[in-house]
Amino acid sequence: MHALAVAAIALTGLHGTVVKGPITPVCRAGEPCSAPAQVTLVFRRTVVGPKANRYRFYWIRTSSTGRYRVSLPAGYYTVTVQEGIGIGRGLQPERVHVRAGHFDRIDFRIDTGLR
Repeated sequence: MHALAVAAIALTGLHGTVVKGPITPVCRAGEPCSAPAQVTLVFRRTVVGPKANRYRFYWIRTSSTGRYRVSLPAGYYTVTVQEGIGIGRGLQPERVHVRAGHFDRIDFRIDTGLR
């Protein structure tokens, strides 16, 4: 692969944090209502091929503080978590766009469903 193409891929991707919440049934002033989520983010991209549409998957594990950084080819992705966390709406946002030549920040939130 050409050196510029490799450099472009290395400079393309996402970074940010993942939090889960609420972490208690009742949120109170002065107490955290969310916490960092140590999860595996799964990015799924549709790749159009000569035979049929296929999917390409990319996995990244967040740190104990909920931070992540992942190099991804430019395109549109559906994002899920590998672990079964929460009974609410799940991971938000569910879809992301990775721009070529950019390392954009996207923060994710997991709705735990506690009410």
